[in-house]
Amino acid sequence: MDLLPVSEILPGLYRAVLDAVANLEARGRRREASQIRAEATRIYSRAWTRDAARRLRGLRIKADRVADGRRRARYDAVIETIGRPADLGRTPG
Repeated sequence: MDLLPVSEILPGLYRAVLDAVANLEARGRRREASQIRAEATRIYSRAWTRDAARRLRGLRIKADRVADGRRRARYDAVIETIGRPADLGRTPG
């Protein structure tokens, strides 16, 4: 399978991130939108590498998650993973 050159991929990824940022702004999530836009601009302004493409994809996913309200606290993610709250008052042994 032939992969497209990064020079063909990156502009579309950057546009997708900017579209996701606009969606965040429309939902009133301006602080998160600003942070994601700044990071995307920084990535896009530097070397166009496969790593840059991967990072832009990650920013798009992050923006979508924030827009969907799926941004969870780390504790909540751990609880979901282990299936129960941690017993913080118990000492081992």
